Amino acid sequence: MIEKKGSMLLAREDIKVFDCTIRDGGLVNNYHFTDEFVKAQYEMCVAAGIDYMEIGKNVSPTVMSTEEYGCWNFCKEEDIRRIVGENNTSLKLATMADVGRTIKEEIPPKSESVIDMIRVATYIHQLPEAIELIEDFHAKGYETTCNIMAISKSFDHELDDVLNELSKTNVDIIYIADSFGSFYPEQINALTEKYLNVAQNNGKQIGIHAHNNLQLAYANTLEAMMYGASYLDVTVSGLGRGAGNCPMELLVGFLKNPKYKLLPVLKFIEDYIVDLEKELDWGYSVPYMITGKLNEHPRPAMKARDTGDTEYVKFYNKLTEEYS
Repeated sequence: MIEKKGSMLLAREDIKVFDCTIRDGGLVNNYHFTDEFVKAQYEMCVAAGIDYMEIGKNVSPTVMSTEEYGCWNFCKEEDIRRIVGENNTSLKLATMADVGRTIKEEIPPKSESVIDMIRVATYIHQLPEAIELIEDFHAKGYETTCNIMAISKSFDHELDDVLNELSKTNVDIIYIADSFGSFYPEQINALTEKYLNVAQNNGKQIGIHAHNNLQLAYANTLEAMMYGASYLDVTVSGLGRGAGNCPMELLVGFLKNPKYKLLPVLKFIEDYIVDLEKELDWGYSVPYMITGKLNEHPRPAMKARDTGDTEYVKFYNKLTEEYS
C-alpha cells in the first residue's frame, strides 16, 4: 500500500512547481504570445519562486509553418534570449520536444543554450523514437523528462513495459500525463504508486501533468503530490489546451514552502489574464466534461466550443455512438 509523503502542514524540499503557461497555453492561440506577455510571465515566475518555466516547444520549422505558428512553437535560441537574456535567476527554463516534430540535430548542446531541460512528449507507440531523443538531449547536457501521453487509453501491461524501458534510460523525470482529463484521484493514486515503484528503484523522480475536463486537475495534482510525485505542472488560471490545467494560483496558495509567493501570480492575472480571457477560450465547460467522462480526445469539444454548439445531449449521444 502506498504511503503519504510528508504532510499538508510541512514543506517538501523535493517539490518543484513547473509552469507550462506558454507551452500548453500556446495550443490555444498557436503560440502567438507577444514578447511583453512572455516577458511578464517570466518575471512573474521569478518573483513567485516558481522552479521551472516551459517557454514553448522546439518544433522544427521544417515540420510546421512559421507563418501559422508563433515563435514559441519553435523556441529558437535568439528568441528565448530576447526575453530572458542569460537568465541569471533561480528559475530554470524548459522546452518540449514532440516526437516526430523535433529534429535532434537542430538542438544545440546545453553549453550553447540558456535552456536547462527538454521534456519529451510521446505516445506509447513512439517510445523508441522518444528514447533516442532523451539520450541525445541527456548527452548534450540537458535535464530530461518523458511525458507519456494518452495513458488512459493504454492497457496496464503496455504501460508497465513502457516504464520498464524508460527505467533503463538516462531520463530524469517520468510524467503521469492525464491527456484527456479523464482520471479520478483514486486512479491517480494507483498510477503514482506504479510510476514510483519504477522511479525509486532507478534513481528517477515522477511528475504530474493534469487537465481539467472533470474539474479534477487540482485535486489530481494534490493526490499525486501527497503520495510522492515531485514535479507538479501548472498554468496561470489554468491556461492550456481545451479544459486547461491545474491553476498555478491554487497550487501556490496551497504549498507551505515560504519560497512560493502568491501575490505576483495574482498581479499577473490582473494585468494580463483578465483581458486574455476576453480573446481566447479555455477552461472547464460541458463539452470538455463530456469528452473527459468518455475518455476521449478533447478535439470534438474544441470544435463545439469554436462553433458555439450548446446542444449537449446531441453532442453526448453522437460521441457515445461513435466510440461505442
